[in-house]
This record gives sequence, C-alpha cells and structure tokens, in this order.
Amino acid sequence: EYMGGRGAGAREGSKAAISIMQTAFYNALASIILCPTIWNILARLEYKTHLLTKLACGSAYTGCLGLAAYIFFSSLFRDWLFHLAVEAEPALHLIPAVVASSVGYLMIAVGSVLVLTSMWKLGITGTYLGDYFGILMDAKVVSFPFNVMEHPMYDGSSLCFLGHAIMAQSPAGLLLALVVFITYRIASHFFEGPFTHYIYQRAASRRSQRKIPRKS
Repeated sequence: EYMGGRGAGAREGSKAAISIMQTAFYNALASIILCPTIWNILARLEYKTHLLTKLACGSAYTGCLGLAAYIFFSSLFRDWLFHLAVEAEPALHLIPAVVASSVGYLMIAVGSVLVLTSMWKLGITGTYLGDYFGILMDAKVVSFPFNVMEHPMYDGSSLCFLGHAIMAQSPAGLLLALVVFITYRIASHFFEGPFTHYIYQRAASRRSQRKIPRKS
C-alpha cells in the first residue's frame, strides 16, 4: 500500500502535482535542518541565561523536560514531513521490492536499536541536553552502543531515514536521509560535542578548585 500510493502520486503529471511534490520536499528539507538548529539554540540560551529554568518556575529538571518534549514532538513532525516528501516524489524501481524492503527493514531495525539503547543508557536528561541545565552525568557512558560509535543516537536515526528511503526506492528520500546525516554530523561535531566537553571541563575545574585547601 505504501509503495503503491507513492507510485501513484509520482505518476501525476499535472502542474499542481509537481507543485505539491516540490512543497513537500522543501518542507521536509527545512524541518530536517531546523530541528537540531533550534534545539541547540534553546539549549545554549538555557546555559547562558537559564531562560527555560526560569519559565519552569526555577526547576532545571522541569525545564529540561520541557525541552525534551519540544525535541521529541518536533522530531515526530519532521519525520511526518519526510514521509510526505517520500510519498510525493517519484520512485526509481531499480531493485526488486522484496530486496528493497528487506534492506530497509534491516537498517530501520539496527537504527532503532542504536537509538533506543542510547536513550536507555543516557536517561531522559542525558538524552535531551540536561547538561545545559546543569544536570550532569556522573561519568561518561562507554558501554554499548557508545563503545561502537561516538554518536549512536544520531547515526541510528540517520539509518532509520535511510531505511525508509530504500524501502520506497525514493531518490528524494535518499537525498533527505543524506541531509539528516550531514546535519547531525555538523550539530554533533561543531556544536553539541565541543560545548558539552566545555561544560564538563568547567564543572571538573570547579570541583578541583573546591578541593584545594585555602592557605591560612
């Protein structure tokens, strides 16, 4: 049903259909880029001004839960826009449907395991940027899946997008999945990773200063 509906939409030749396809693709593209951009801006704003904590009546934990809710539901909305774009754009049936489905389901399964195990190990606050609220983890997580890759949640999510694109044999889906991967790479390597390192380094420095005995 999924592939049939997408194929039917792809065969529409009217200008209206083309316009809808383009709109769906660019909506998905914008959401893919904006989602991590906005939540990183909000997290930085929280770290510098404690705005979300103040809006949560002074509770850093509640503020973090609010950001977590935004990240979760905005990500669901992005996923929905991605599916709309895949269904609207033309498909290239270069491989048998059973092969595409098998490979796609395998990627989605592996990606889901990476995402879910990451969330289990990090917890809610560790997953949803709790360190920006001053909610720090006691130690760095080094067990699976973090002993396999540095950013398993982002890589797992990228695999899920790729799996859906392969199942639909959608060039547009493949391009959007690539944008997901690149966007996550930029967010993790140039923004979240370095700043999280700075947060923990600063916290460690403060702890060491408190341990230094004062001279009489």
